[in-house]
Amino acid sequence: MRSPWYKKISIVFGPRPPLNWLLLCLASVLVLIALLGSSSSSALKSVTSAAKSDTYRKLKEQATNDFLELRTLSAGANRIGEVSLCGKDRENYVPCYNVSANLLAGFKDGEEFDRHCEVSRDRQHCLVRPPKDYKIPLNWPTGRDVIWSANVRLSKDQFLSSGTRTKRLMLVEENQIAFHSDDETDDIKDYSHLIADMIGLISDAEFNQAGVRTVLDIGCGFGSFGSHLLSLNSMAVCVASYELMGSQVQLALERGLPAIIGNFISRQLPFPSLSYDMVHCSQCGIAWDEKDGLFLIEVDRMLRPGGYFVLTSQISRQYGGSTNPKKGSMSAPIEEFAQKICWKLLAEQEETFIWQKTTDALCYTSRQSDIPLCKGEDIQSYYQPLSHCMSGKNSKRWNPIQNRSSGVPPEDFFEDLEFWRSSLRNYWSLLSPLIFSDHPKRPGDEDPLPPYNMVRNVMDMSAHFGGLNAALLESRKSVWVMNVVPVGEQNTLPLILDRGFAGVWHDWCEPFPTYPRTYDLLHANGLLSGITSQGCSMIDLLFEMDRILRPEGWVILSDKLGPIEKARMLAAQIRWEARVIDLLNGSDQRLLVCQKPFIRK
Repeated sequence: MRSPWYKKISIVFGPRPPLNWLLLCLASVLVLIALLGSSSSSALKSVTSAAKSDTYRKLKEQATNDFLELRTLSAGANRIGEVSLCGKDRENYVPCYNVSANLLAGFKDGEEFDRHCEVSRDRQHCLVRPPKDYKIPLNWPTGRDVIWSANVRLSKDQFLSSGTRTKRLMLVEENQIAFHSDDETDDIKDYSHLIADMIGLISDAEFNQAGVRTVLDIGCGFGSFGSHLLSLNSMAVCVASYELMGSQVQLALERGLPAIIGNFISRQLPFPSLSYDMVHCSQCGIAWDEKDGLFLIEVDRMLRPGGYFVLTSQISRQYGGSTNPKKGSMSAPIEEFAQKICWKLLAEQEETFIWQKTTDALCYTSRQSDIPLCKGEDIQSYYQPLSHCMSGKNSKRWNPIQNRSSGVPPEDFFEDLEFWRSSLRNYWSLLSPLIFSDHPKRPGDEDPLPPYNMVRNVMDMSAHFGGLNAALLESRKSVWVMNVVPVGEQNTLPLILDRGFAGVWHDWCEPFPTYPRTYDLLHANGLLSGITSQGCSMIDLLFEMDRILRPEGWVILSDKLGPIEKARMLAAQIRWEARVIDLLNGSDQRLLVCQKPFIRK
């Protein structure tokens, strides 16, 4: 019989940590401290006294830290032992977007609607409950077009009071919202073909071939344009403001589509320079010509050379649909500024305008403009203030999208992909409730694997080079990945985006900008050790993970034994099913596999 690749380490069903485990660990630590305080063994006599002293000091410090961590963990576990459900008012709770608190803190002129985690530090240790009639989302491809109406905060009154375009794109039934009407399909396809024609393509099927692989969709509505682009193998990420009711981001994510909360107000979005091949705005409500063009400079920062800015707005009708920007078109206020930042108005048809960013880096030095070039190298622009300077010109990644091949050569990541191929096979075989039984499921050729569309989306919370994303694509799983690069770690996000994947910077000491119940699977490799070294709270992290994970969703954490055991005990406190798995590779690396229950009240 073939030996399994893992063995059972522990199983947790109760809400409290095992007392005997803590006592054993404490006893071991005390014994280690006592041994370290004694004389050296004969095996170490050949080592100099200075080296021995330094080694003992480090080991003592580690033993002391382990003891303090265990004591703190034990106290913390007891402290959160009685975890309750949050109130009904927090069913759709998103931290860091407290307008009242922001106003009291002095933010105004629209900044009160921006993300301010430094103001809203009310991180309560309670579990965000699902709405009363919440249902598990349907699997793709059905779930991309049909959602349960109780899962999102959108009332029929809101729908009936919306414009005719919204009514045409949505069909609200008794308990479902459908996005697959013939009218919508025809509208979106016609619109996509129009954009393709305006940039000189025969059809939108050529987007990828023409270098349009990644699209930032600002104010995405209900995600229908992004959904269509996904079917064309272009990755579209929706960015829209936080909304208490009828949120675009919540609706898109409920369909399983890529989306995050983000604003064009006062701060840069958490993406590096030269990230996207196209930035799209269809009636997104942003006054692009205000604030001295800061919003357009931010778009330019994120656009790759040769990339496109697509603007569609019904406002153009008041200008009579002129095709000449100098004769009253709505593009006129933008066109004057666009010339200052080396954009060219490529095409204009009725409501839609397309500008193209220059491919010539020398344009920035030869132009007549009062907008300076940014000094120094690009840094991690994690919610930095909007900057009135042009960035990316000196970047090694300045490469026109039309000259780019299929992206980063796969041979550059051969070893990384090999590792994640193997890891994905193991992960996928474990996504079964049988993993938590007394006789856990063991992967093998004879075992039926979960279906390819079991999960719609994955958040890789510490994505490194995006290897898990690449392995999922290669295995033809019906899923997309939000690759998160933690702030302070190696800055691999530009590389991830160059591979055509979705990605974002994030500081895991803070809440993530999304709504509750928006991801099917959360994965992290080494994140627990990382946040501990930064002095952040593992308790806060797991409560945040529970907030953004849908009921019956999965968690896979890979880390060293110490952080994994701490996370396992905390997972039991927040009612997750949890099991630690030994990889049997001779290291102290472990997997923690968890599933969030569907708590009905």
